[in-house]
Amino acid sequence: MPSDAGAPSHTIRAALHALQEAGVEVIAASALYGTPCFPAGAGPDYVNAAARLRADLEPDGLLAILHDIEARFGRTRARRWGQRTLDLDLVACGDAVLPDLATYMAWHDLDPAAQMERAPERLILPHPRLQERAFVLVPLNDVAPDWRHPVSGLTVTEMLAALPAKSRAEVTALA
Repeated sequence: MPSDAGAPSHTIRAALHALQEAGVEVIAASALYGTPCFPAGAGPDYVNAAARLRADLEPDGLLAILHDIEARFGRTRARRWGQRTLDLDLVACGDAVLPDLATYMAWHDLDPAAQMERAPERLILPHPRLQERAFVLVPLNDVAPDWRHPVSGLTVTEMLAALPAKSRAEVTALA
C-alpha cells in the first residue's frame, strides 16, 4: 500500500534511509522486486527487497527499530498478514537461533492453517519459513547469497535453487 512517502518503492527507499538515521548501517540493499501478495488475496501485490544491516544491538532492539519505522510509515497491525504500507522483517541475525532450537523447530513445523492464526509472542530467528518463500530468498540472494542457514546448513543460493521454478518466476525485478 502507498504511504506518506509515496508508492511502495519510495516507501522502501525512505525506510532504508530511516534505518541509517536510527544508527543502523545498511551494508547492502537488493534490487526491488514485484511479488504476488502473500497470502494470495490479502491485498495488492507487493514490492519486496532485502538489506544486509549492521547494528550494535541485540536482535530484539533491532526489531523494535524496525517496528518504529513501520509505524512512522503508517503500518498498523490490525490483522495478521493484512494489507500494510510497510513490513520490515528481521529474517536472520548471523548464525543465531532464537530463542532456542526447540522453539524455532516448533514454529518451523507449525501446520499451515495454524500459521494463519498464530503469531509468536517473541522473535524467532531465523524466520521459520524463509526457506519456503521466493519473495524473501530472491532479494536476499542479492545481498547475502552465501549466508548459511544455521539449522539447515543451506546457503541462500541453495535454498533458492530448491524452490519450484514457478515460485522463483513470480518474483520479478522492477525497473
